[in-house]
Amino acid sequence: MELTAATAADAPDMAAVHAQAFDKPWDEADFDALLDGGSGVFGFVVRGEDPAGVLVCRTVAGEAEILTVGVAPWARRRGVGQALMTAALGVARQAGAQAVFLEVDVGNSGAVALYERLGFHRAGLRRGYYDRGAAGRADALVMRLDLTSGPD
Repeated sequence: MELTAATAADAPDMAAVHAQAFDKPWDEADFDALLDGGSGVFGFVVRGEDPAGVLVCRTVAGEAEILTVGVAPWARRRGVGQALMTAALGVARQAGAQAVFLEVDVGNSGAVALYERLGFHRAGLRRGYYDRGAAGRADALVMRLDLTSGPD
């Protein structure tokens, strides 16, 4: 698998992965708008035979926020999520971010475990953050990583 920096041209592949990873996926226009020269916004895509994973991050005022990270079901537990996160943390550091934030579904134990292995700590809870349609709403953990304490 190959990890590359994403551009607006990658929007179709990114939307395809997102559709496999989320109940309410972003579409091509969402990715295109974010990656089409947005200040402080960057992303990555992982490809194998098919697109396997995506990540979009924004840096501003000394902080970074992981806007979305998703891995296709067939590519999970193969290091794709960790590769995406490691790449994003490196770019965030280079951009001068001192901390990184993200939200994750409280029920996504695999993702929570990955983020904790990377050094993220639980910083809060957003009740009813994710709309699951007929299944109701799900809470999100807010997680934070301090980038000033050295490489993770």
